[in-house]
Amino acid sequence: MHTTDPKAWEHEHHFGERGPTRGERRTLVVALMTAVFMGVEVAGGLIYGSMALLADGLHMGSHALALGIAVAAYVYARRRAGDARFSFGTGKVNALGGFTGALLLAVFAALMAWESVERFLHPVEIVFDQAIAVAVLGLVVNGISVALLGLHDHDHGHDHAHDHGHDHAHDHAHDHAHDHGHDHDHAHDHDHDHDRDPAKRAHPHAEDHNLRSAYLHVLADTLTSLTAIFALLGGKLLGLNWLDPTMGVVGSLLVARWSWGLLRQTSRVLLDHQAPGEVRARVKAAVEGEGDERVVDLHVWSIGPGVWATSLSLVAHEPLSPADYKARLPKDLGLAHVTVEVHRCPGELASVA
Repeated sequence: MHTTDPKAWEHEHHFGERGPTRGERRTLVVALMTAVFMGVEVAGGLIYGSMALLADGLHMGSHALALGIAVAAYVYARRRAGDARFSFGTGKVNALGGFTGALLLAVFAALMAWESVERFLHPVEIVFDQAIAVAVLGLVVNGISVALLGLHDHDHGHDHAHDHGHDHAHDHAHDHAHDHGHDHDHAHDHDHDHDRDPAKRAHPHAEDHNLRSAYLHVLADTLTSLTAIFALLGGKLLGLNWLDPTMGVVGSLLVARWSWGLLRQTSRVLLDHQAPGEVRARVKAAVEGEGDERVVDLHVWSIGPGVWATSLSLVAHEPLSPADYKARLPKDLGLAHVTVEVHRCPGELASVA
C-alpha cells in the first residue's frame, strides 16, 4: 500500500491563458469601434436616404461579425483553459478562430468580385462627393484599427502552467524482433514532460492566427477604402468611372490571396501538421548530440501559439535516461508535453538509422 502523498505526481490541467492577452484586448477594442461605426453609417443611411452610407455600413457589419468571432475564440480559450477534457489545452481554439475568419474573408472577397462585375455590366450613377466622404471616414477608422492590431506587437499568451517534478519511466527489458531481422535488447523507457510555461520560451516565429485573422479583416477594409478613394477621385476628376469596379476586382484578388494563406496556416495547426523543418532539426540535433544516439521517430506539432507538443523515439548503444535527453532540448522553442521513448539496441545503430 502506498503511503506517499500522490499530489506531487498529479497533473495540473491548466492549459492556456490566465488572463486576457494584448491581442484579445485590442481585438475587442477594434470590434467595438467597427460595430459603433457600422451603427452610425446604417443609421445615417436610413435617416438621410443614402445608399452609399447604408451599403458601407452593412459592409462594415461583415467585418464586425468576423472580429466578434475572433474575440469569442479568445474568451472561450481562456475560460476553458483549465478544462482537463482538452488533452493539450485550448490553444487550437486560436487556430479555429483564425480558420473561421479566413473563410469569412474568402466570402468577402467573392462578394467584392461579384459586386465589381455587376458594376461593369450594369453601371450605376455615383454621387462622388458623398461616396468619397464615406470612404475617407472609413479609412480613418480602419487605419486606427490596423495600428491597434499591428502584428509586429502581438504576444504569445498561451500559458501552459503544469509542472511535474518527476519522471515516470517504464523499463521493459525483452527480446524484440526488429524489422531488419536482428534480435536486440529493447529497453523501452518513456518519460513525459509537462513543462512549466513553455509559451514564455515560445518559438520566435510563432503566430497568433486569431489575431492575424482580425488584422487581415481590418487590412482588407483599409484596402477597400484606399482603392475606393483612388477610383472615386479618378471618376470625379477624369471621368474614369470604370476605375471603381476595376479597383474592386483588384482588391478582391488580393483579399482572396490573404484568405488562402491564412487557411493554409490554420488548417495545418488544426490537422496536427508537423512543425517547420528548422524546429524539428533543432530538436533532433540537440537530442543526438555528439554520442551514438539516433532519433528514429520524431513528432512536433502545434498546440497553441508558440507551443509545440513533442514526441520522440531514439536508439543508442548505451542510452541515458529520458530525463537526460529532455535536458538537452532547446529551451527557447516552447516545447511542451514532451514524451521521450528510449530503446537500447547494441550493434544495430546502422540498420535502425
